[in-house]
Amino acid sequence: MRMPMRGLAVLLLTMMANLAWAAALVPQAPKLAASAYLLMDADSGHIIVEHGADEVLPPASLTKMMTAYILAYEVAEGNVSLADEVRISEKAWRTEGSRMFVQEGKYVLLEDLMRGIVIQSGNDASVAVAEHVAGSEEAFADLMNQHADRLGMTHTRFYNSTGLPAEGHLTSARDLALLARAIINDYPEHYSVYAEREFTFNKIRQPNRNKLLWRDSTVDGLKTGHTQAAGYCLVASAKKDGQRLISVVLGAKSTESRAQESQKLLTYGMRFFESHTLYDAGDSLQRVRVWGGETDYLNLVVAEDMMVTVPRGQAKHLQANIEINPEIGAPVAQDQELGSLHIMLDGELVAEQPLLAEQAIADGGFIKSMTDGVAKFLQGVLD
Repeated sequence: MRMPMRGLAVLLLTMMANLAWAAALVPQAPKLAASAYLLMDADSGHIIVEHGADEVLPPASLTKMMTAYILAYEVAEGNVSLADEVRISEKAWRTEGSRMFVQEGKYVLLEDLMRGIVIQSGNDASVAVAEHVAGSEEAFADLMNQHADRLGMTHTRFYNSTGLPAEGHLTSARDLALLARAIINDYPEHYSVYAEREFTFNKIRQPNRNKLLWRDSTVDGLKTGHTQAAGYCLVASAKKDGQRLISVVLGAKSTESRAQESQKLLTYGMRFFESHTLYDAGDSLQRVRVWGGETDYLNLVVAEDMMVTVPRGQAKHLQANIEINPEIGAPVAQDQELGSLHIMLDGELVAEQPLLAEQAIADGGFIKSMTDGVAKFLQGVLD
């Protein structure tokens, strides 16, 4: 959802502080029957609800989210193609647990294996993909951990591509939300697979285990998981009126419970919170004086799109605070950090970003330094 706030930083500074704060009517977040849970806005990254979000827990088949993410990554890099025919190894064929029912020695399209992973939660399909991408499941697990580090999944360690129980194979609700966000935002061309309700392979029709796909038209992903140690788990995502939320529920008591508890989170977030884009990347927020440079003035810009998630109806009470380095002297490098932008709501920090130099400014030389020195002195006297 867009707001007409671009370039209003100074106006906000002078006017918004005078607005009276009206408390948002937001009820207490639901308490779920689960070991850990979290609700994130997919665009802003804001965490709306969390409980035990950094507790390390076995992810079960939620592991396959990373397997599918790496497959999408490798396709985008041109290292593999969904049209590849993958020969099924004995190891893949013999892998226990949920299955796509591939057969040893047969060739299967990589695109079918992706559906087998996402829709059918096939352990056999996961191993086949791991071997096709990295040569072995062990090498693929190393790749999984490298991607986890890159995505900031600080509480995660993978030892296989399936989520079958393995000592030390752990993650957290927060890390899984980060992974889900990357799946949705990094490779949207593959995300539609997560919304498919069923897949038939080898004349065997299997439904997607995510019950919310049948119950809530706004839900279009992502993945279920279950082992005795992990309990019943579900990472779900829903989009409504331009707002996308990601819920993570770990350690529920049953397939029905994980669906119901996830629905509680999504309903709460959609009903009581909204997201807004305040500034686009590259928007100029402040013009500042540069001393001793070839150019006297410089624009400060935000490097990335700035989005916020706030209680519904409270966006009009947002306050933008700009802090600028007290004295800016040349030379200045392009993208040099020269200040910061803080978005506040009721005295609490909602979002922040550094303010960067829009362009480089070279040293103006000795004469410019002398004249600016005099100008700065006179300005100080006047102040």
